[in-house]
Amino acid sequence: MSFTPLASDFYGFETQLSEPEREALGALRGYLEAEVAPVVTDYWDRGEFPHQIVQPLMATDVARWAWPETAPFKNSAVFRGFIALELSRIDASVATFLGVTEGLAMGSIGLCGSEAQRAEWLPRLASGEIVGAFGLTEPLSGSDSARGLTTTATLEGDTWVLNGEKRWIGNATWSDIVIIWAKDTADGQVKGFIVPTDTPGYTATKIERKISLRIVQNADIVLDNVRIPASLKLENANSFADTAKVLRLTRAGVAWSSVGVSIGAYEAAVRYATERVQFGKPIAAHQLIQDLLAKCLGNITASIAMCVRVSEMQDQGVQADEHSALAKAFCTARMRETVAWSREIFGGNGIVLDYGAARFFADAEALYSYEGTREMNTLIVGRAITGKAAFV
Repeated sequence: MSFTPLASDFYGFETQLSEPEREALGALRGYLEAEVAPVVTDYWDRGEFPHQIVQPLMATDVARWAWPETAPFKNSAVFRGFIALELSRIDASVATFLGVTEGLAMGSIGLCGSEAQRAEWLPRLASGEIVGAFGLTEPLSGSDSARGLTTTATLEGDTWVLNGEKRWIGNATWSDIVIIWAKDTADGQVKGFIVPTDTPGYTATKIERKISLRIVQNADIVLDNVRIPASLKLENANSFADTAKVLRLTRAGVAWSSVGVSIGAYEAAVRYATERVQFGKPIAAHQLIQDLLAKCLGNITASIAMCVRVSEMQDQGVQADEHSALAKAFCTARMRETVAWSREIFGGNGIVLDYGAARFFADAEALYSYEGTREMNTLIVGRAITGKAAFV
């Protein structure tokens, strides 16, 4: 299969991938463009998830790459970053669905689970047999989850009893399992649990009236004396430091996704500019339009370069919290600029879903905020720069 790099990858970073990685990325791109791109705008408008894409999407191996139990071949973190970019270039909600079930749920089990837990759950999640979610954020605890978590876990014999509430939990209205992070009432430490969503006492209610990531089925979760066997406590999730390992892994993925959102809006703007005629010629021939496009491409190129390096550091085992935090903060800020400039090129048509920019423009707001706000990520970087914490 021939592989054609994206024109928006102006410096050709994709060409550095191995041949098997390029083939896999090309196959995913072909599926997304043929089957997902034509339907997502209507589902976004209705605020519904296109469940029919799950099994065909998983059949592309899109969720298998990160773990040796499931990966078809050895691959790089840079390749996995381009997977996130490619998904987000088509639709940020579909990318978020994958980021939750593959990044956060599988990441929690992959990093914090026992060998038996990994063997049981990772293949099922990777194949799409089951769908995962990740429950950390609470109604009154977001940026301060390390200390402000109120969901509790109490060990009674060989059973854990969970009580509390979670908010903004993606996939949670229809997922099969949720990774719940709760404070152990015995020692006050944050611990992780695999919670089947059919467990008595678990309820998930869809959050309505969103203006961003409308396809993602975010939920408010209530845990009312949810009882799970001790075997579902993640063996190596025993403090918030373990939770942070998962967030470090996925935060760089959000940076990659933000580049994909930027590219989606930018590519729509390029197409529109070559077709829209004003003053007797395509608007692409006007200087101010070319200036906007060049600024968009500069943001995209700089962001890809940063993401590539962060992923290389992950492969080398030297990526730290501040590295992924800087990438997330920088790339999402550049994304916000890029989608705004891209939407501007459409004029009034830019606020209509039919023209391709409005969905990316709205979805950018969610990526800008989740997996750590820009401000919180800059404080992580600031602590690394100065050696002083300024969180409170």
